[in-house]
Amino acid sequence: QVQLVESGGGLVQAGGSLRLSCAASVSIFSMYAMGWYRQAPGEQRELVASITSGNSTKYADSAKGRFTISSDNAKNTVYLQMNSLKAEDTAVYYCATVSGTRWCRGRAQQERYSYWGQGTQVTVSS
Repeated sequence: QVQLVESGGGLVQAGGSLRLSCAASVSIFSMYAMGWYRQAPGEQRELVASITSGNSTKYADSAKGRFTISSDNAKNTVYLQMNSLKAEDTAVYYCATVSGTRWCRGRAQQERYSYWGQGTQVTVSS
């Protein structure tokens, strides 16, 4: 059974940075692409970044230039470095295994999530 545990969320002022971590219970990065998605109250779920087993990365336009996704296979951990945070980045952030993603006009579409964590809250104060 795959378990994903996120950490690193918190309260930060606009313009600040946070680094989210996602630890997997088993070695899965060679089998799955990993992603970070977020969901704010009343908003659609948004995949903000993904990374493949070959370390190919994709970003939503909302994250491009500010967020960086990376993975450490030895630690079974995926990271999301978030810089220049904005109030609109406030959401619960989840890491997940991702498949079937199509990127169109800067947004992910048709992605499927097989495993995801419990989420970590990110709050950006303006």
